[in-house]
Amino acid sequence: MSDSAPPLLFLDVDGPLIPFGATRHQLPDGYPVFEPEQGSGGTGGNPLIARIDPGLGPRLRALPCELVWATTWESEANECIAPWLGLPELPVVSWPEPSPAVAPAGLHWKTPALVRWAAGRPFAWVDDEINDTDRAWVEAHHPGRSLLLRVDAWRGLTDADFTALDAWLRLPGG
Repeated sequence: MSDSAPPLLFLDVDGPLIPFGATRHQLPDGYPVFEPEQGSGGTGGNPLIARIDPGLGPRLRALPCELVWATTWESEANECIAPWLGLPELPVVSWPEPSPAVAPAGLHWKTPALVRWAAGRPFAWVDDEINDTDRAWVEAHHPGRSLLLRVDAWRGLTDADFTALDAWLRLPGG
């Protein structure tokens, strides 16, 4: 690993980019539906992609990091979502088969795989299912800096999330 390599940003899709689960009280008019930016891809036949604000693409590109898909969409994120957001093809975390090893109760199944993928490199992880067990596990098993940012699935990424990510990614040693 090069000392000049930027931190990684592991990005989940469902929740952070495609909001879901809002109540009628939270969003009385339902979720907004977006039109693709000029030159970006269409929805690829998936109507949920239209919930992704294409304006998130430039904001993600502006972050000082290497973006990596950390989603069950896997390579489909590059086929459908990257063009919608105007992102280049991104690296994709391939999920291993479930391990018979006993994990602590409450540990997200993605957590060990992301720590292995990072290989000591600083990383931020944006997901709607992160909890304190994940944070403790990463702290105990990852020698580099990390930020595990839990996003409210019904809202998706917010201005406050981008502010927190940008500030953390710009910290020295990252």
